[in-house]
Amino acid sequence: MIILSYNSRGLGRGVKWAAIRRTIIKNKVDIACFQETKRESFNKGICQAIWGDSAAAWDYVPSIQASGGLLCLWNNSVFEVDNTVKGCNYLLLEGKCVDINQRMFVVNIYAPCDLAGKRLLWDELKQLRTSKPPGIWCFLGDFNSIRNQEERHSLSQSRVDPSSISDFNTWISEMDLQEIKCVGSTYTWIRPNARVKSRLDRFLVSEQWLLSWPDSSHFTLPRDFSDHCPIILQIKKVDWGPKPFRVADWWLHQKGYQRLVRQT
Repeated sequence: MIILSYNSRGLGRGVKWAAIRRTIIKNKVDIACFQETKRESFNKGICQAIWGDSAAAWDYVPSIQASGGLLCLWNNSVFEVDNTVKGCNYLLLEGKCVDINQRMFVVNIYAPCDLAGKRLLWDELKQLRTSKPPGIWCFLGDFNSIRNQEERHSLSQSRVDPSSISDFNTWISEMDLQEIKCVGSTYTWIRPNARVKSRLDRFLVSEQWLLSWPDSSHFTLPRDFSDHCPIILQIKKVDWGPKPFRVADWWLHQKGYQRLVRQT
């Protein structure tokens, strides 16, 4: 399974749709989650144009005028979604992961910038998780938060409020989530003048997720039309072929050994 998360800073027509479609097709994405769509509605034509074919299922949270908005697209043959839950700052997809036949929850998040708004969101997400049956969880998107001061680089040396960092790390701990290690750029948001860079976009998963997919990896893709970089969660599944067995050298000299191997 491959999941794309991208704060697109708007999903208007034209070259942006084509660029996203190329990314989805090139990386063989199964679930695509977008933040800050700045659209009040989506229809089948728009979603197919973004996804690249007619196989996509979708759901969305509308923007408030030109602010916010969330969109999720997914391949229903990989992730059978049977329920969604929507809030102002999140969109939860609930269903079955076909490959492992387990209950799975994917939560697309666009967190507020202000500390009070974040605290309300963290509490709401905690209540949401406790209300759901056991399963494997992935929280992804633009959290508008960093976990330590090293995740922010500023030429002015301005520092993030320690309360925001503490609240975010406390929420992650209370939710019993772990962050997928990043391959590529440390920073996922870059101000247009490049004077400030931060790690705002990430994947946070439950222990059950890592038990199912211990080789999950987070890749940061190059920045394109947005000031955020697309990020991808990839689950590696390697088929090593038949399991090898030990051979003692002296077996090779035993009568009938070669015939037995050929027959077997």
